Amino acid sequence: MAPSGRAGDADYIVVGSGINALVCAAMLGGKGHKVAVLERNDRIGGCIRTEAATAPGFIHDVMATTFVLFVTSPAFAALGADLARHGLEFADSDTPTGVLLPDGRYTVLDKNRARNIASFDALSPGDGKTFDGEMQAFGGNAGLVFGLLGGSLWSTATLKLIVGEAWRRGLRGLAGFFGEALSSGRAHLETRYRSDVTQALFAPWVLHCGLSPESAYGGEMVKVIGFALEAAGAPIVKGGAQNIISAFERLIAERGGTIATSADVERIELDGQGKARGVRLADGSVLSARQGVICSVAPDQLYRRLLKDRPLPDDVSIGLSRFRHGKGDMQIHYALSAPPRWTHDPRGELSKVALLHLTPGLDGVSRASNECERGLLPAVPTICVGQPTALDPSRAPDGKATLWLQLPEMPRFIKGDAAGELAAPGDGRWSEALREAYADRVEAILASQIDGFRDSIIARRVYSPADLEAMNVNLVGGDPYGGYCGLDQFFIWRPFKSSVNHRTHVPGLYHIGASTHPGPGLGGGSGYLLAQRLR
Repeated sequence: MAPSGRAGDADYIVVGSGINALVCAAMLGGKGHKVAVLERNDRIGGCIRTEAATAPGFIHDVMATTFVLFVTSPAFAALGADLARHGLEFADSDTPTGVLLPDGRYTVLDKNRARNIASFDALSPGDGKTFDGEMQAFGGNAGLVFGLLGGSLWSTATLKLIVGEAWRRGLRGLAGFFGEALSSGRAHLETRYRSDVTQALFAPWVLHCGLSPESAYGGEMVKVIGFALEAAGAPIVKGGAQNIISAFERLIAERGGTIATSADVERIELDGQGKARGVRLADGSVLSARQGVICSVAPDQLYRRLLKDRPLPDDVSIGLSRFRHGKGDMQIHYALSAPPRWTHDPRGELSKVALLHLTPGLDGVSRASNECERGLLPAVPTICVGQPTALDPSRAPDGKATLWLQLPEMPRFIKGDAAGELAAPGDGRWSEALREAYADRVEAILASQIDGFRDSIIARRVYSPADLEAMNVNLVGGDPYGGYCGLDQFFIWRPFKSSVNHRTHVPGLYHIGASTHPGPGLGGGSGYLLAQRLR
């Protein structure tokens, strides 16, 4: 689609079209602003992408698939009814997540608290009661936690929130809360749960927050994820994630906005006072914006490409030079002739789990994560197995199934193989041969846990970190989280130590997306926060 509308007819131009950009555009349109969304690729959606990637009739969400962070977000509260009116529907399971260990032991997290208490107590007496206590305590802290995770941190509202909590808890009590919230995932799990299976159930979820088990505040994120999954499940979009993009398209158009694909923004245009006044496209055309330009891109794209040849303040230059990307990601998709039959699951519980992790446990997650961070291909990776057709049978022909695999511990630059089996490339880059060889390692693990798995495979499609970056330039090295999410590069320090909410040093130029607060995920948080603030 070529850029539509006349130059100068937009109040805001939004560069990029991921979930944050779409939320921001829809909300600004709801305020009566004319918004133009520009996407360099031939389709919108960012990390939301649906394709028949394996075989005809099989529908795959190539990257993101689970929308628990969206359905529990303020953005969904504001836009959900309108998106539903435009065709958005979700499918879910009563068992959003589970874990399967190499020896066949497993457990699942249910959306029913009583069943969770019983199953955790069966693994180790007292673990169920502990989980119940942790979730009840988290519920009491939810206002503060979600206020900090999802609010504008540099704001009067956040200051009032913290002052109010200090008054309610006392200064020492508030300090105690923050001290506890900084605990690592390992510290939290090892001091709460006796069963290694219960620990293994939650340990992989720190990876989905861009962290490792030893990272600060990982323990708090384990509680956040546990609370959200139990309350809202792990929903996927009926018919494929593309349908949420289509709903956003229709809503933005209904509110007077325009969307252009194959519209590669080359640079931000500034007026004589240094204010952002529009954009120049790669084809030389210029589109102007009366009120501002909003960029949903990685920091490199914003400051080294869209503001190239523009002098940067020292704090921005330093922040940019020190900004770090996190671990890479691999996606593997299967078209199967039948749903998987999990070998150690005679009751069929695992076949209904939305997101099942295969891992040796807490230590296994730590080991694979550490190997990845040292540039090694993990010997035994943490495998997240999504079973979309268990929730939404329409994604495959009758009686057949798809699997969605994510491996969140892939090195961006390869120095070696922790198993000593695969030769490291001389240039450190992913090749097609290495990608497929590593996928074979993953497939062998699946085949050890699923009866007749290899015989059921119709087709397989693998995306290495390099492939993901080729599809989306913001996924630097295949990092799907917009940059390392450790404490020093999160909250008020995201993306830079000098960052203040979503402002930049250029008046009228705003920065949103996974690289900005509140970070990655499908919650649309940064787009929502900025749209709330702009008048």
